[in-house]
Amino acid sequence: MANPQLSQAAYDRLQAEFTDLTTRGRIEVANKIERAREEGDLKENAGYHAAKDEQGHMEGRIRQLEHLIENAEIVNASPIYTIVYDGDSDDMAERYMIGNMEEHAPDADVISSTSPLGAALEGASVGDTITYEAPNGSLTVKVLKVESV
Repeated sequence: MANPQLSQAAYDRLQAEFTDLTTRGRIEVANKIERAREEGDLKENAGYHAAKDEQGHMEGRIRQLEHLIENAEIVNASPIYTIVYDGDSDDMAERYMIGNMEEHAPDADVISSTSPLGAALEGASVGDTITYEAPNGSLTVKVLKVESV
């Protein structure tokens, strides 16, 4: 499995989230669990079960962040493609950034380079017409613009 590629901004944001969850987040959830335990019988204590579920989700996210941070490859730019589907007018154009799902792009959806559209768009230039196999059949798009962020 290839190392996740992240921009420096995404890496920094994930590092900050990791630090927050492993400090403030764990303390906050532990306090919720303690307060719920004080309410009595744990078998029928909805507050306790909710706090334990929250703790489980948070620990899962911490493990995910830890993996991303430890294995990340920092990249300089991720392309944003402005495309229009065959038969649509240019005012129906859509913007897609090809990158890791943890990236944030202004006014663009993030898609993976392994998705059908992402794989088809990689390396495309302005004016290219690309046909790719989507789950619902063949689709054709025209590349209107390519930007690097």
